[in-house]
Amino acid sequence: MQEKNRGLALFTLLVFAFLLGPLIIISFTSFEPGSVLKFPPEGFSLRWYENIFNVEMFMTTFQTSMLVSLLGNLLALLLGIPAAYALSRFQFRGKGLLNGIFISPVLIPGIVMGFAMLKYVIVVYHLPIYAGLLVGHTVLMLPFIIRVIASSLSNFDFAIEEAALSLGAGRLETFFKVVLPNIRSGIIAAILIAFLESFNNVDISVFMTGPGVSTLPIQMLTYVENNFDPTIAAISVVLMMITAVLMFIIERLMGLSYFTKR
Repeated sequence: MQEKNRGLALFTLLVFAFLLGPLIIISFTSFEPGSVLKFPPEGFSLRWYENIFNVEMFMTTFQTSMLVSLLGNLLALLLGIPAAYALSRFQFRGKGLLNGIFISPVLIPGIVMGFAMLKYVIVVYHLPIYAGLLVGHTVLMLPFIIRVIASSLSNFDFAIEEAALSLGAGRLETFFKVVLPNIRSGIIAAILIAFLESFNNVDISVFMTGPGVSTLPIQMLTYVENNFDPTIAAISVVLMMITAVLMFIIERLMGLSYFTKR
């Protein structure tokens, strides 16, 4: 029995080393003082973290990524909250099909989704690149918004809503004053998860960007093609830290058990 436990512990350790090893290597190489990316680093320097702010395109595309993620998040919330409420609250014909349609952007490979967006949103309907990028990221975020908020609604006692309605409150008033405050943590978690998925997205963004419009991950790919300094490692570490902080907030708000329900 002890040998089995040791074997399991060793296997778990190897899995974690496989998963975390590249992140650790990137973190160390970001402090390389030389002008070439290498591991192990030959010293310690923060010059490449400073260089992030000296590359104008990083700052420009960071603003674009932030704006697209925030606006797309807002649009996804306006669509996703009513959809999640309807799917959780009511029984109607075609509910399973509708739920499948809303979740489908997660099931379809990102490359396929990005190419489809390019063909129909840009080529067929001739939307401007920026508008097309916003549409693509809204569609990308919608399943995460619906999934997380629906999970939060699964723990909500709709008898409270019925009580408010029976006491004379209107349906809209009940929704905004009773339902939404009780799932506030779920909404915040949905916003954070959808933001991370949009901000770090490559699959859709690579098809939906063009002259004058690009996102930070796409700009990072372009930078790597022409430069081999540790700037990319530095910016990757910054993005990892932002992601870790947001995931910690999500865990404190809801807990990971929410994402294994239903």
